[in-house]
Amino acid sequence: MTDETITLPTTAPKATRIVRGPDQKGWFWGTGRRKTAVARVRVKGGSGAIEINGKEFADFFVEERDRQNILAVLEKTGLKGKVDVKVNACGGGTTGQCGATLLGLGRAVMDFDSTLEPILREHGFLTRDARKVERKKYGQSGARRRYQFSKR
Repeated sequence: MTDETITLPTTAPKATRIVRGPDQKGWFWGTGRRKTAVARVRVKGGSGAIEINGKEFADFFVEERDRQNILAVLEKTGLKGKVDVKVNACGGGTTGQCGATLLGLGRAVMDFDSTLEPILREHGFLTRDARKVERKKYGQSGARRRYQFSKR
């Protein structure tokens, strides 16, 4: 009988982010989620066209705030007018879809050019907003609102 000592690694291997290349048609993908909305974003070098659910960018997001938030990703990274963006957004409302598109675009741009990751992280374009609607509790009229208390 032999005495064999098994040594286990003291630290787990550091998780590295898998950088995917373009698909067969040259698109870089990114998925974003916010509240109940999901946006699948594709980025490819081009003329700067942005299409969301088959509509023009300005026609889909009518709020100026939403348009500025999404364009901020491209402006901060210096890709405005240099990449084409296509988005499939579903679920939620306009604010949720805007937030999902923002995160998906950040992830797709990072796959497109991984040297832009520090800029994207600094401005919060790669951070998932985990806030969701709080559920309604039993014995109450809402998540926090309660029925009126009657002493008599």
